[in-house]
Amino acid sequence: MSYLVPSEFVTKMVDAGESKVFMSTRDTVIRAYMAGAILALAAVFAVTVTVQTGFPIIGAILFPVGFCMLYLLGFDLLTGVFVLSPLALIDKRPGVTVAGVLRNWGLVFVGNFLGALTVALMMAVVFTYGFSTAPDKVGTVISHIGENRTLGYAQYGAAGMLTIFLRGMLCNWMVSTGVVGAMISTSVSGKVIAMWMPIMLFFGMTFEHSVVNMFLFPSAMLMGGNFSIMDYMIWNELPTVLGNLVGGLAFTGLTLYATHVRTAPKRRLHAAGLQPAE
Repeated sequence: MSYLVPSEFVTKMVDAGESKVFMSTRDTVIRAYMAGAILALAAVFAVTVTVQTGFPIIGAILFPVGFCMLYLLGFDLLTGVFVLSPLALIDKRPGVTVAGVLRNWGLVFVGNFLGALTVALMMAVVFTYGFSTAPDKVGTVISHIGENRTLGYAQYGAAGMLTIFLRGMLCNWMVSTGVVGAMISTSVSGKVIAMWMPIMLFFGMTFEHSVVNMFLFPSAMLMGGNFSIMDYMIWNELPTVLGNLVGGLAFTGLTLYATHVRTAPKRRLHAAGLQPAE
């Protein structure tokens, strides 16, 4: 069968986290750059489909194509390494340190941002014919997304900040489940199906994904969005990154590791004639 049981794919998660901690700077940045760029293109695609059809659910259904492409090609998103790299530390793999995990996170953040920014600049040229006209309909929609998801949160103060954080948590609960989905099958079709479901859910629910936002907000500013870089960082990117970290690690990484690697011993009640629960 192409399906791997949980004890097998969770071990693969720890192995993957270890390999990412020890990966060279060059390879880490290249893989992160390409991941950010491909995910940004998928975001453009999803917004374009939504504008064309008038049905956001269709954009959500199709958005996972970018996620599947980048993971099949072996590229890395910040949301994924938030979950995988710490598992190697928790598992006490030789040579894995806190500094190594933080280095991996930092390099992937930079690579993802540069990749997403590259696509934002390229699409800004496309949307405006080289900045010679006003943005087209898709560009205008993106500019409003940037405003709504910065100033829209800021007007609620602390409650808005809490909302961003929780949306970030919920996002990476699903996105990291998609990362795991790439490991639970040895066939391409199995990997794609397992990745598609949680990614469609996160995008359809408009949760906050730090890497998608690395494209949306710079792109929105280039399209004339009425918000500042500080608005973007304080009222979206930073709390989203923190929420992504907590949500992915707590709901996906640690739960799977705790019950499928550090499995609690089963009680065998021979005297009572009971069989242990499976």
